Amino acid sequence: MVNLEVSIGNLKLKNPVLTASGTFGYGTEFSDFIDLDRLGGYIVKGTTLEPRQGNPYPRMVETPSGMLNAVGLQNKGVDYFIEHIYPTLSAFKSVPVVNVSGAKVEDYVRVCEKLAAETDIKAVEINISCPNVKQGGMAFGTTTHGASQVTKAVRAAFPGTVIVKLSPNVTDITEIAKAAESEGADAVSLINTLMGMAIDVEKRKPCLSTITGGLSGAAVRPVAVRMVWQTAKAVSIPVIGLGGIMNGRDALEFILAGATAIEVGTANFIDPAVTVKIVDYISEYCQRHGVADVNELIGAINR
Repeated sequence: MVNLEVSIGNLKLKNPVLTASGTFGYGTEFSDFIDLDRLGGYIVKGTTLEPRQGNPYPRMVETPSGMLNAVGLQNKGVDYFIEHIYPTLSAFKSVPVVNVSGAKVEDYVRVCEKLAAETDIKAVEINISCPNVKQGGMAFGTTTHGASQVTKAVRAAFPGTVIVKLSPNVTDITEIAKAAESEGADAVSLINTLMGMAIDVEKRKPCLSTITGGLSGAAVRPVAVRMVWQTAKAVSIPVIGLGGIMNGRDALEFILAGATAIEVGTANFIDPAVTVKIVDYISEYCQRHGVADVNELIGAINR
C-alpha cells in the first residue's frame, strides 16, 4: 500500500489532490460524477463579505490550450455560505477549504472571523491574486507590503490553516511568497491565472466584457511549474501547485518540482472525474516506481 497522506500546516489530507477555487462550485455539484470523499480536499468558490454579481457577460472565452475568464468572484456572500452551503458539506469526509477574497484588508478579516466563529472550517485560501476585480484582489498580491498586510491580519483572525494564493503577474513571485511566510502563512498556492486578452477580429472588439481576463489551462502549465519550483526553494512552508494540470502526469510534474499538494482547475470543465483519475494515477505511479510514500516525491527531480 502506498501512503498518499500529506500535511499542509496542521491540516492532514488523505492525498495531495485538491480542486481549484472557481472551477468546482461548492463541491456538491460534482457529487453526481465522483465520490468527493476520494479527494484530499476541495476548495470552494471565492467567498466575499458581501454578495457579488460578478462581471457582465461575456466573461469566458476559449483560447488555444486554455481559456480566459473574467467571472469576477460572483457569489452570495459569506453569510449565505454559512447558512445554506456549509451545512451541506458536513456529509463529506474530504476537507473543505474556503477561498476568501476582499476589496480591503478588513473584508478578509471579517469573512475569516465569521468562518472561525460559526463553522468548523479548518482551512482558508486567501486570494490576493484575482485579476478580474476592480478593487482588492490582485492589488494585494503584487507587492510584498500588500501580501504581508493581508496575511498578518488574517493570521490574527483565523486559528486554522491559512493558505495564501499568489499571482504570477509579478516580477518575482518568491518575494511575495516569503512575505506571506514571514507573517504566518501555513502554505502558499500558485499560480493563479495569467493576465490575457482575446480579440474578435470580425467585430474588432475584445472577446471579454472586461477586455482582459485570467488565462488558465494547459497553456500556462510550464510557467506554473517553473514558479512552483522557484518558490519551493525559497520558502520553508508547503507549496500547493496549480496551473494547467490536466492529468496525473501533469500533477506529478508539480510534486517533483516541490509541491506538497496540487489543485485541479480548468480540467474539471472538460472531465468532471479528472480529480479521482489523478489520485489513481499518483498511486499507480508510486507502486510502479517502488515509492512507498508520496512525500518522497516532493521536490525529487534528478539534476
